[in-house]
Amino acid sequence: MKKVFITGATSMLGLALINECIANGTAVHAVVRRGTVKRYRLPTSNLLQIVECNLDELSTLCIDEYGFDTYYHFAWEATDNKSRNIVEAQNRNIIYTLDAVRHAFRIGSCKFIGAGSQAEYGLVSGSISPDLKVFPNSAYGIAKYAAGRLASILCEQLGLQFIWTRVFSIYGVGDMSNTMIMYVIDTLLRGEKPLLTSCEQKWDYLNCKDAARAFYLLGLKGKSQTVYNIGSGATKPLIGYVNLIRNTIDRNLSLGIGELPYAANQVMHLCADITNLTQDTGFKPMMTFEDGIKETVNWYKKDINKRGMYVYV
Repeated sequence: MKKVFITGATSMLGLALINECIANGTAVHAVVRRGTVKRYRLPTSNLLQIVECNLDELSTLCIDEYGFDTYYHFAWEATDNKSRNIVEAQNRNIIYTLDAVRHAFRIGSCKFIGAGSQAEYGLVSGSISPDLKVFPNSAYGIAKYAAGRLASILCEQLGLQFIWTRVFSIYGVGDMSNTMIMYVIDTLLRGEKPLLTSCEQKWDYLNCKDAARAFYLLGLKGKSQTVYNIGSGATKPLIGYVNLIRNTIDRNLSLGIGELPYAANQVMHLCADITNLTQDTGFKPMMTFEDGIKETVNWYKKDINKRGMYVYV
C-alpha cells in the first residue's frame, strides 16, 4: 500500500497502525479530534499528515489528496463502560460510520476497513468464529453490528471493497485507562493493591502492535465482504496475565485476587477464532504477553510523568 487514511488516529489501534504503516513506507493521512490532548503521542514523520476533524464533520471534510489504497475507520464515541448503553451516542456512531464510507468514496479509496467489536457476539463462551450468529446485549455492541452491516451495503452500492473486523481484547502502548490491564498497571505503580475477581477466566489478549500488523495485512490481502476476528487465537487463565503484570513491576506487591465478585453473566472463556485471518493474510501473533507488558509499563511510566500525574520510583 502506498497511501492510507485513518480515523481515530490517537487511539491505541490508530497509533499502532500509523507506526506500522510508516515502518512499511506507507503514507498516512490521520484524523484527530480538534483540540485533542493526545496529539503529542503521534510520531514525527514526513509520511504522516494530520487532519483535524471531529466525527460530526466527516460528512463535509475536504482534503487535497485523492486516491487511497485503504480507509481505516477506528473513530468511535462513547467507548467507556459508563457510556456503552447511551443509546443516542451509539446511534450517532452508526451515522458517523456511514459518513466515513461516503468520505472514503469521495477521496478515491479502494477499500474500507471498519473496526467492530467482540461485543457484537453478545454473551458467548469458547472459541468464537466470525460465522457465529451475533446477539449483542449492549447498545455499543448493537451499534457496532448495525454500523458494520449498513456500511457493507453502502460500500457495495458505491463500489468500494469492504472488510469488517471484530476486535477482541487488545492491550499495549496508548491503551485507555479503564481497561483491566491498565487498571492493574496503574494501581501497582502507585504501590497499591488492585481489587480483582478470582481471575479464573480464560482470556485472549493481543498486543496492539500485532493487531496493527493484522490490520495492515488486511489492507493488503483481506477479502472484500468478509468479517475477521482480531485476536491472538489462544487463551490462558486471567490470573496468569495478572501475575505477569505484577512480576514485571514488583514481585513483592500484593494482588487482591478474589476480593471482587464476578459480574452478573460473567463470560469465563473468550477466544478469537482467527482461522480466516491467518489463511487470507498469513497473520500470526509475534509478541509475547511478557514482552508486551514490559513495553506497556515502560510507556505508561513515561506517559504519566509527562502529564505530571505522579512519579513512580
